[in-house]
Amino acid sequence: MTTEERLYKLEGIVEGVMATLPERITSLENRMDLLRQELKGDIAGLRQEFKGEMAALRQEFKGEMAALRQEFKGEMAALRQELKAEMGSLEGRLGEQMASLRQELKAEMGSLEGRLGEQMASLRQELKAEMGSLEGRLGEQMASLRQELKGDMASLRQELKADINTALNRLMLYFSALAVLLALLTLWR
Repeated sequence: MTTEERLYKLEGIVEGVMATLPERITSLENRMDLLRQELKGDIAGLRQEFKGEMAALRQEFKGEMAALRQEFKGEMAALRQELKAEMGSLEGRLGEQMASLRQELKAEMGSLEGRLGEQMASLRQELKAEMGSLEGRLGEQMASLRQELKGDMASLRQELKADINTALNRLMLYFSALAVLLALLTLWR
């Protein structure tokens, strides 16, 4: 077979394929449209099924939450009752302990008050004795100081009188000397 024959044969095959190609494309387009429709139907069905499952799950979840709430409320009520009972018991024990402590404290305070009263009375007696002794010693020292002070004052008076007399005598001498000078000055003029 020659190249022309081969070429002629190939042209015939291409023309045959080209003649059937529009039908095949139309057939493929129709199939694709059908597949699209089926796919849309399947997706719509899946959506409906998913919505139904979600609604069922919501209902189931709500039911479980309500059951959990009820269970939680029951447990909380039981815990409150236990806590109230425990608090009542604790209050009772604390009340007893507080009463016992009050009694012990009153007894201890009474004992302490008695001991302090005795110590205070003893301290007062000691303080009075010490104050009396101190008063006597201070009185003696004050009398001795008065005598010394009187002696010193008399001695100072005597010294002061002597100093004043000496100062007055000198002053008189100065005035006399001044009078003589004034008299001499008056004579010289």
